Amino acid sequence: MPRQGLRVKVARKFKATTYSGHNLPVAENLLQQDFKATAINQKWAGDITYLWTKEGWLYLAVVLDLFSRQIIGWAMSPRMKSELVCDALRMALWRRHQPKGVIVHSDRGSQYCLEAYDADPGA
Repeated sequence: MPRQGLRVKVARKFKATTYSGHNLPVAENLLQQDFKATAINQKWAGDITYLWTKEGWLYLAVVLDLFSRQIIGWAMSPRMKSELVCDALRMALWRRHQPKGVIVHSDRGSQYCLEAYDADPGA
């Protein structure tokens, strides 16, 4: 390997981004593992991941339209707080012109269980 200029890359330890052992209210699972959509703005999915940068960890929240498989909302922050997922959802709602009746699915992490994320923006 050294003769070829190859080096071993050691895998980094897994870093959990979901804490579901909280006492916050959790929304009902309306999707029931049915990730197929027949039209845009029918089913969206959200998640958070993390990226290592020269300045440290950066968290990325995304919202994906399950029909088109397009990322329609995203937000980045050095902190994994509810504002991160709310900003990503706001972008998706703005880019898709405030659609009604969309099912938004995510994990049961505490960021997604706060009232700010659960509020109906059309109400």
